[in-house]
Amino acid sequence: MSARGPMGNALTVARARLTHVTDRVSGRHRMTPGYLVVGTKRGGSTSLADWIEEHPLVGPCRVGKGTHYFDIHHHRGRAWYDAQFPTTGEGYALTGESSPYYMFHPLAAQRVVAELPQVKVVACLRDPVERAWSHHAYEVARGHETESFERALELEPERLAGEAERLAADPSYDAPHWRYHAYLRRGHYAEQLAPYLQGLGPQQVLVVQSEALFADPAAQLARVFDFLGLPAHDGGDHRALNAGRDRSPVPEAVRERLRAYYAPHDAALYALPGVDFRWPHPGPAAAPTTAVQARTGAA
Repeated sequence: MSARGPMGNALTVARARLTHVTDRVSGRHRMTPGYLVVGTKRGGSTSLADWIEEHPLVGPCRVGKGTHYFDIHHHRGRAWYDAQFPTTGEGYALTGESSPYYMFHPLAAQRVVAELPQVKVVACLRDPVERAWSHHAYEVARGHETESFERALELEPERLAGEAERLAADPSYDAPHWRYHAYLRRGHYAEQLAPYLQGLGPQQVLVVQSEALFADPAAQLARVFDFLGLPAHDGGDHRALNAGRDRSPVPEAVRERLRAYYAPHDAALYALPGVDFRWPHPGPAAAPTTAVQARTGAA
């Protein structure tokens, strides 16, 4: 019998609850996640999460990179979630997980704030123009996209219309367009970070620039470990994970339009507490919204 589908999910949850009960009876309590790497998609979060787990005091999540509990698997319940982490007797000081969808899913932040009010959140952000270009190539390679980049940008408002509202009304809704085709919207970083900053406080949120992370992994990891309350650790050679194949650069005309589109969103990001960087290639001043919409096909 396949492990997928409702029956497979029910069996997975049942096993997790049994594990949870067994741990409590035996006195082996599960660790509560102390950190979450929340995003962004195609922004370096996979590499950052892996490098954090290289620290000898960090206990790994049982299901690899992350559970997706606060986005698509919340229905599985807290007992299932707790069972994915090490027990307190394993000698780790900290555990956590990663999902780039935690920053973009419309319900994830409020779930995190409600269930893990002491957690520390790390967001790894990439120049939104380069991120959107990489995101499109990624979805094409995975078979989720058949349109050209510029056509996909034109279609984005139509594709995303009502998706967030449907997700909020029905958390089981898969929301394929919201997950796969939000090339522009995923770059609205300030609005995505706002619920974490408001719900947890700036002292529990760290923003890492992806470009700086890959230019000097040791320096940025030192910041991350200090933020997480961990002693310094040199993990050696850090290689980017989940990187795409070599791609052609963003066409210059498209790049300029997108830099104008993102200018107000970038300005909002730069105004957030703890954000002390700028993207490597600053764009022009913000164009009027109507002009940006007309030239990019996005709201």
